[in-house]
Amino acid sequence: MEEYWIVVVDDEPLSLTNAKNMLEEENMKVSCLPSGQMLLKFVNKNTPDLILLDILMPEMDGFETYNELRRFEDENGRNHIPVIFLTGKDNSDMERRGLKAGASDFVRKPFNKEILKRRIYNTIVNSKKIESLTEEASVDKLTGFLNKASGTSRVEKMCADCSGALTIMDIDSFKLVNDLFGHDMGDRMLRAFSNILRHNTRETDVISRIGGDEFMAFFMDMNSEKAVASLTERLNRQILEAAEELMGKDHGIPLGISVGVCMIPEHGRDYESLFALADGSLYTVKQNGKHGFFIYDEKLFKSEGEELSLDEEINRITKIVSERNEGKGALLLGRESFAMIYRFIMRFYKRYGGNSVKILFEIVPTEGEESIKPAEAASQFGAILQKSLRRSDIVLQNRSNQFFVFLTERDAFDAENVVNRLLDEWKEKNDSKCFEIRYSLKCEEFKENEDAEQRSVTGEH
Repeated sequence: MEEYWIVVVDDEPLSLTNAKNMLEEENMKVSCLPSGQMLLKFVNKNTPDLILLDILMPEMDGFETYNELRRFEDENGRNHIPVIFLTGKDNSDMERRGLKAGASDFVRKPFNKEILKRRIYNTIVNSKKIESLTEEASVDKLTGFLNKASGTSRVEKMCADCSGALTIMDIDSFKLVNDLFGHDMGDRMLRAFSNILRHNTRETDVISRIGGDEFMAFFMDMNSEKAVASLTERLNRQILEAAEELMGKDHGIPLGISVGVCMIPEHGRDYESLFALADGSLYTVKQNGKHGFFIYDEKLFKSEGEELSLDEEINRITKIVSERNEGKGALLLGRESFAMIYRFIMRFYKRYGGNSVKILFEIVPTEGEESIKPAEAASQFGAILQKSLRRSDIVLQNRSNQFFVFLTERDAFDAENVVNRLLDEWKEKNDSKCFEIRYSLKCEEFKENEDAEQRSVTGEH
């Protein structure tokens, strides 16, 4: 017989001794407690496999103890420990009452060793089967997180009782993974993102998969924009690293994570309302560049039936679509966002005229031992681009070792100065001699309603 941990609760020392001796002979671990109050203290820090609970005890009888035990387990989100009631009386009404309350079985004293052993064994085995089936029905098999129904139930309770952040997360451009690399790769990416989420959450947080590439999470006691920003940055960086490992460095898919957030209790406690606020915040992120987060702000959304003036409405819309936590340098964008902004600027130049510069930088390893990894070298150069260029410039990481830079309102002379400054910064900040920067530069000058005049330059450093 397996080594189970049994707790015997009885105010009669002889019964405790008899039960302990019988069960230890069967290789079971036995803990003996003299009262219901002692049991409730015991389970606060311990989880035995089964409890043998005497009904007729002073101060707190078995039924009262059982009810308090179940209340404690429910309030703390614990699985129910199976309970077998003990009694020294042949009383069918008491037995019906115990089974109706939810007890697993009934055993009479004095104990018959074989009956006691068999009922303990059957009760534990059946309980573990039920636990396993319940867990299987509650968990999404692909990701290992709670499924939508179970996650909703858990998060609804947390919204009512706890403080924190309710978030809805969506993987940007995930459909392209399935379309270009197949659904098996899509499943691998979902499992990889699940592992990323798991490593960025605590035991007190609850994660649920609520759709194909959509997840819901309740982060306990997360109440600052800084914490949300830090989490979002880590998720976006780590999913790109995972994508490179699975699909190769040149997969070309602008993967990222968009996060919609609302705060509890600041934005209420009703789960349905809070979910709608977080979902609306996610939509705001998806419509404004993706790969980021948005925390619901009631000042930015018109309440039902509330009329705003046109001036108030334009201010509200401007704030929603404006960058949050914007940096001082250039915009490092995903492919979709870069393409949208690039096409708009080019239409503007072709209609009204203007100058632009396009530069493709490539980080190439040279002969010799590498002191840093290629990915780290590319990251360092990307940081130089983002920090040193203007806020009106945009940058796309085209491949793992390539950056496409689009400079607005620059001529050929300006472009050469920009390139030289960037290369000098690279040389100054990077002590590795095992990478060189190659580049190709194209200047375009647009006349109003005319085609562009072009000039190209290539070089290396």
